[in-house]
Amino acid sequence: MTSKIFKVGTFNLFNLILPNVPYYENRRYSPEEFAKKKSWIAHQLNGMNADIVGFQEVFHVEALQQALDESGSYRHAKLLAPTRTGESPIVALVSRFPVLDHRVIEVFPAKAQLDVDGVIIPFNRFSRAVLSVDLALTEHLKCTVFVVHLKSKRPIFPDDIDRNDPVEKAKGQVRALIQRAAEATALRAILMEFLQGQAHPVILMGDINDGGLAVTSQIVSGEPPFHKMQFERKTELWDVLLYNVKDIQARRSYGDFYYTHIHNGHYESLDHIMVSQEFVSENPDRVGRVNYVSVFNDHLMDQTLSRDGVELWQSDHGQVVAAIELGR
Repeated sequence: MTSKIFKVGTFNLFNLILPNVPYYENRRYSPEEFAKKKSWIAHQLNGMNADIVGFQEVFHVEALQQALDESGSYRHAKLLAPTRTGESPIVALVSRFPVLDHRVIEVFPAKAQLDVDGVIIPFNRFSRAVLSVDLALTEHLKCTVFVVHLKSKRPIFPDDIDRNDPVEKAKGQVRALIQRAAEATALRAILMEFLQGQAHPVILMGDINDGGLAVTSQIVSGEPPFHKMQFERKTELWDVLLYNVKDIQARRSYGDFYYTHIHNGHYESLDHIMVSQEFVSENPDRVGRVNYVSVFNDHLMDQTLSRDGVELWQSDHGQVVAAIELGR
């Protein structure tokens, strides 16, 4: 790329699966619906024009490749995804930058194991494997990008349980919350290996299934130091923080129109891009800075106000794009 600005984006595709293949509750796309979905994804990708895109809810990588081909914007790009597809959704990444290496992380690191009063929390795997990719942004600048999709808020029920029982529903929501928190903790442990003392640019993107101020989101990003802390201690914490591009833009603008999902009248930001301090303008040793953030959410509909809804061939999430300017 000749430009000093590159773009990164996150895109929840909402059940991208080949036509006539059954998925949840025996749903399936007709060939006509799949063609519409593929064309809509291609249209969104061309509007985003991101050099790196992280995807969620990919059932078939070949379906994503067809959408990329239809967009025409990623002819020379590299598409990466875990090899196992079809049975359950996975994440993926496409990059116009050279790919140096990649890792698929399914199992929690040992140090992320949780216990309460000596009782082990029985979660030790990600519901969707994490994809970690090393990219060459320039000849001398390398970056690691993580694509994630944490456990949703959908309740987890045991078999033969009355799912309409209010108490059982509450318990199911707690199980989902515990699993998402466990995944966030494991992700934080993995991130520390790339952040702490490394001076290495890191970008994390994906569907975290929580707002930016939620506990699970802050587990992933880390919390900023208290303003009265000693400077040396602040420096240690800044080194291991991730910064949400939503907050970076909010500090520089009076407007806040950031939402990526609407559920029962609630406008939520579930999809996030986070960057390490190497891309934060306040850092004197930065290698670049977040320049601008865009949210592609015009297709989302509030069904408490309108009879119209999101079409099956669209996504029920908005897409987020962050432009990053290299250099100081």
